[in-house]
Amino acid sequence: MPGTGARSGAAGTDGVAVGGAVVGFRSVGGQADASADADVGAGGGGGIAGVRTDVRGGRSTAPGDTAAEGELLGRVFLARVLEPGDETGGRWVRERGVLEVVRRLREGGRALPGVSAKRWAGLCARAGLADPCRDLAVARSAGARFVVPGTAEWPGQLDDLGDARPLGLWVRGTPSLRMWALRSVAVVGARACTEYGAHMAATLAAGLAERGWVVVSGGAYGVDGAAHRGALGAGGVTAAVLACGVDRPYPPGHTALITRIAEQGLVVGELPPGDHPTPSRFVLRNRVIAALTRGTVVVEAAYRSGSLVTARAARRLGRHVMGVPGPATSALSTGVHELLRGDAVLVGDAAEVVELVGDMGELPPERRGPVLPTDLLEPRTRQVLAGLPGRGTATAAEVARRAQTTGDDATARLYELRALGYVERHGDGWKLTRQAMISIRGGRSPR
Repeated sequence: MPGTGARSGAAGTDGVAVGGAVVGFRSVGGQADASADADVGAGGGGGIAGVRTDVRGGRSTAPGDTAAEGELLGRVFLARVLEPGDETGGRWVRERGVLEVVRRLREGGRALPGVSAKRWAGLCARAGLADPCRDLAVARSAGARFVVPGTAEWPGQLDDLGDARPLGLWVRGTPSLRMWALRSVAVVGARACTEYGAHMAATLAAGLAERGWVVVSGGAYGVDGAAHRGALGAGGVTAAVLACGVDRPYPPGHTALITRIAEQGLVVGELPPGDHPTPSRFVLRNRVIAALTRGTVVVEAAYRSGSLVTARAARRLGRHVMGVPGPATSALSTGVHELLRGDAVLVGDAAEVVELVGDMGELPPERRGPVLPTDLLEPRTRQVLAGLPGRGTATAAEVARRAQTTGDDATARLYELRALGYVERHGDGWKLTRQAMISIRGGRSPR
C-alpha cells in the first residue's frame, strides 16, 4: 500500500495509509454521509477530551497522533465486524495490532489463524459494509462517544477480561466512565421478579446511592429496572450497560428510564449505533457488568438465569459475589441460594454490601434486637428476677434455689428489684409486678 494513500480491496471503501497503516475510512459507496465532526475518545465532566476525527471525505484532519486516530477508527471498524467477547478477534488484536487486523479484513484473502474459511468469509463480508465514520457520526448525533483502551477514560479493570476485553465502549452521558467504575456495584436479578425482589433491589440501590456508590445494571425489566429507579429515586447515580446500540433503548418499555439514565448518569454498550440485542449478546454483556464493578449482588434468580452468568463472571475475575436470600419455596430464589451454598456472601442491605466492596473501616452497624429494661440489670440480679414464677408468689428461699444463690443474697436482690418496681412482697412471698411481666415477656416467656 503506498505511503500517501490507497484504495482498499473492499469495494466502495477508501483508506488513507500512513506508514502502511490504514488511518482514514470513507463511507460505503464512496460518499461520506456526514459533514460534522465526530468526537471520540476519552472524556467526562461535560467535555470529551480525546481524538477528534473529521468525517468529511473520511480523512482525519485534526492535529495530533495519526497513529492514535487510526487505532481509534480501526477499533470502531472492528466493533462493527466482530461480535462482543470474540476471544479469537481479541487475540488477533493483541498479537498483530488493530490496524493489521483491519487491513486483513478489508483486503480479504488468506484467513487469520483460529477461524474456518466459512467464518472468515462472513467476517470479510461484514468488513465490506463497515463504515466507522458513519458510526461515529450517528453516535455523535445521539450524544455518545467511543472510549477505547489506553485513553484516560478507559476503566483499567476491563483489562482483566483478557482477549475477551471490549474493543471499546460506546458511552452516553457526561461523567467519566473510569471514575464512576472505581466505586460501583452491580445489582442484577430476574426480569420476571416478585414484589419482594423489586423492593429489595430498589432498597439496596437506594442505600448504595446514599453512600456514594454508583449502581450498575442492565436496564432490563424486573430487578434491573428497580435497581436503576431506586438509585435515581434516592438522588444518586446509576449506569446501564446495554446489549444493543446505546442510541436505541432496549427494552422499548424502558425508553424513558434509559433516557433519564443517560441524562443523569451513563448508558454504556459494546455494540455500534443501531445494533439490536440477541440472546447471546445479553449473555456476553454480563461479563462487562461483572468486570466493570467491584462486586455483583444477585436479587432473585432461577437456576437458569443470566444474572448467574454475571455472578460466575464476577467470581472468575476475583470480584465480590453477593446474594439476597428469598423464600425457600420460591423458584426465583433457587439460583441465589445455590450461589450462597457456594462462596457467595449473604447480604440483606446496602451496609452489608459496602462492608465487602468498600474501603477498610466501612463496617455496618452492630445488629441487635431492642434493649429491654431488664437488660440493664446486673447479671446476678437478673438471675434472681428469673427465679420468680410467672404466676403466684415464691419465698426468698425458693427464689434462691432457682437462682442458685444464697438466701441472704436473694433477699438483698429482691429488695433491690422491689425498689426498681419489678417485684412486690406479699407476706413471706414475693411476686412479679405488671411492669416486670411486660419487660420479661419482651425477652422470654414467663414461667
